[in-house]
Amino acid sequence: MTNKRIAVIGTPGKWSTEVLADHLEELTGFRCVVDMSEVVLELETGRLRYRDRVLNELDGVIIKKISEIYSPAADDRIRMLSTLEADGVRCFSSPGEVGRLINRLEGTAALADGGVPLPPTRVTESTEAALAAIDEFGKAILKPLYSTKARGMLVLEAADGPQANTQKLNDFKSEHGLFYLQKFVHLGGQDLGMVFLGGEYLCTYARVGDANAWNTTINSGGKYQHFEAGPDLIELGRKAQSCFSLDFTTVDIALTDQGPVVFEVSAFGGFSGALKGCGIDAAQKLCRHVLNELEQNR
Repeated sequence: MTNKRIAVIGTPGKWSTEVLADHLEELTGFRCVVDMSEVVLELETGRLRYRDRVLNELDGVIIKKISEIYSPAADDRIRMLSTLEADGVRCFSSPGEVGRLINRLEGTAALADGGVPLPPTRVTESTEAALAAIDEFGKAILKPLYSTKARGMLVLEAADGPQANTQKLNDFKSEHGLFYLQKFVHLGGQDLGMVFLGGEYLCTYARVGDANAWNTTINSGGKYQHFEAGPDLIELGRKAQSCFSLDFTTVDIALTDQGPVVFEVSAFGGFSGALKGCGIDAAQKLCRHVLNELEQNR
């Protein structure tokens, strides 16, 4: 038992948030779950308050969930947490690194700069250029810049013709503004989540899709299974996550006919896949990692 006081930034009542709080309470005797929608930043003092608690007085925070729905407003919450880090409170992971992954374009641009293989991708505000990309790819996934678990994504096919696709693009643009198009890659019914803790490989799980869905997300009926990743694949995941300095993350990888490609690196990682697919309590391991880091750097 240690006397460290560590809060969880997350969604009260959600399993992934509460399991972290449970482990921290067991290890430290302290429990605090922070809902960012109720946090107040006092700019004149630099204090960050949650209800009757001053977060600046904590030893650390674990950022598990910044918002239920990704949006530009999530960037504002990241900036608020950055003031906490600037005041000496350790954040796991650093708000600056998390912020790079809230926006899909910034995250995948960092992966491309790092030489990580990605599906062919086009980003534009031009409907004409977007139509050309769909024709080039034959089949494309249109993705919002702010979304998780395939929410808001559309499958567009050149065979549907320019008129039908123009209407879909215009409808999308009215809500999201920018077109982020990736070539559709065949997943073979599954994609992979490769888990890293403190930059070290932990495990790999597969999301095996429902036959009726184009994606493998759990929201669309996918199931978790263990996957035995080879050294080359693990090295790819390691290279992808090393583009960011995250304490805990999951790298999403697809095995295609042209070789493995990385879809994204998660800002927060997933405990459920590691537990259900690999039998590993990643939440507990993260809590122990956090405590070790705080002990070593006090």
